[in-house]
Amino acid sequence: MSGSPTARRRRLAIELKRLRDESSLTCSQVGKELDWSSSKVSRMETGQGRVQPSDVDALCRLYGTADELRELLKSLAKESKTKGWWHAHSSAIPAWFSVYVGLEQAVSDLRTYQAEFIPGLLQTSEYAAELSRAWVDHTPDDIQRMVDVRMRRQELLTSESAPDLWAVVHESALLHTVGSREVMARQLERMLEIQKLKNVTVQVLPFNAGAYPTTGSFTILGFPEQEDPDVVYREGLTDSVYLEEPKDVALYTKAFDHLRALALSPQRSALFITRLLEENSR
Repeated sequence: MSGSPTARRRRLAIELKRLRDESSLTCSQVGKELDWSSSKVSRMETGQGRVQPSDVDALCRLYGTADELRELLKSLAKESKTKGWWHAHSSAIPAWFSVYVGLEQAVSDLRTYQAEFIPGLLQTSEYAAELSRAWVDHTPDDIQRMVDVRMRRQELLTSESAPDLWAVVHESALLHTVGSREVMARQLERMLEIQKLKNVTVQVLPFNAGAYPTTGSFTILGFPEQEDPDVVYREGLTDSVYLEEPKDVALYTKAFDHLRALALSPQRSALFITRLLEENSR
């Protein structure tokens, strides 16, 4: 199991819901049996807030769970209360994005489509700073903290258990000048450098690709354990959406497969970025 407390909390929530479903009990019935509110049971099954090992023990005894599984779930509850490195940067990470960072640390693969900007895991510090600077209420210290977090996240791609990253980037993101021509030149160079990693694939979706099935940027997070289903992540200005229903994940997976089929091959994409870099340097 991943060292990410966020991923452990998610696994625990999935297991607790599965056990209740197998017992054919509702949240209200469980709450009545344990003298809890039904909302407390629901929060446990959706990963909202901390779950105490004692609560897990009470649930497992009610469900008649085997001792081995009960102890495993109690351990997950205990370990999910630890803090990841990103918690030390809470002032630079909104609560809704902190969940994403925690899940990102546990993935085995990431599939992302970005329509407006370069994906965060591929950004240079300069490019990231310019994006952060676009928010007028950010102080220089805020911006630096946000950039530090983004650079720390990128260490994932070269870690011992590095996930596979497959990024489809729209041509408009490459042509959108963020900061200056010099900043963009270094950003394009960074993309050419990082796509040399065996676990990173970058494709460019050109303007002439035709129609495609998407309403904006999204990321699909895949996990190494079969019990942990994929999650689709979409980000807004003030919040984010996490989709876990199989039908939703299947739809976005199909959309991503369509996008990468329409995009330039990784080799042609590298040539495309190289050409943009040469034009940008003139």
